[in-house]
Amino acid sequence: MRRHFTFPCGPDTLVGTLDIEAATGTTGVLLVTGGREIRSGSWGGQARIAARLAAAGVPVFRYDRRGVGESEGTDPGFQHTREDIAAALAAFRAAVPTLRRVIAFGNCDAAAALMLHAADIGLDGLVLANPWTLETDEADTAPPAALRQRYLAKLSNPREVLRLLTGGVNLAKLARGLRQAASAPVKSSLVETMAGSLARFGGPVTILLATGDRTAQMFEAVWPAGDPRIQRHSSSGHSFAGDEAQDWLLERLAEAAR
Repeated sequence: MRRHFTFPCGPDTLVGTLDIEAATGTTGVLLVTGGREIRSGSWGGQARIAARLAAAGVPVFRYDRRGVGESEGTDPGFQHTREDIAAALAAFRAAVPTLRRVIAFGNCDAAAALMLHAADIGLDGLVLANPWTLETDEADTAPPAALRQRYLAKLSNPREVLRLLTGGVNLAKLARGLRQAASAPVKSSLVETMAGSLARFGGPVTILLATGDRTAQMFEAVWPAGDPRIQRHSSSGHSFAGDEAQDWLLERLAEAAR
């Protein structure tokens, strides 16, 4: 069963969607969208995740934050969405009063937003995918780790080596890229704040990384190596595109809900 309804966030009215079966458990999943993405997700991805989890007995709530999709107000940006997440959580609990635990899932800057705010709003667990680590909304350059991976792939390709030997490569551009690949990653103040806020969160945390995704690579470059909460998938899709990757993501969410 899928229900659409509205709920308040300060003076603004937000729109949310609840997916729930008649026989449901006591743990729900709150889907927090990233960027200016509407609650159905890219190509309906979040709507499909919600339907599959609900069919397994896990109620799912997703919503449009202020200024996005059908919701009123001005988009505050991912770093300032504490009120939106808190309002959605309150609406979810009101709609499903049998809930005892709510696990939040966010991808990209939604994961960053949950890292920043989860400790203060009453969530019980987090699943964070490919967290965004830059102060701005867009990355201008690839991280050093991604560049090193790219150059190693090129050097193992005979055609690329031939291009280099026969003058088919811009040497000045190559030199700039090699310098960047050799540089140490720069940790932004946002990462420090995210880490500090996440340390105050008392519930279980799972961090999911698509190893071929540029955002995930940037996260790994500045996050403590060996964090036991990290689980990796070989997907290069930022939203874990493809049936196998989607099944893996769904199983991680189901595990968190159990």
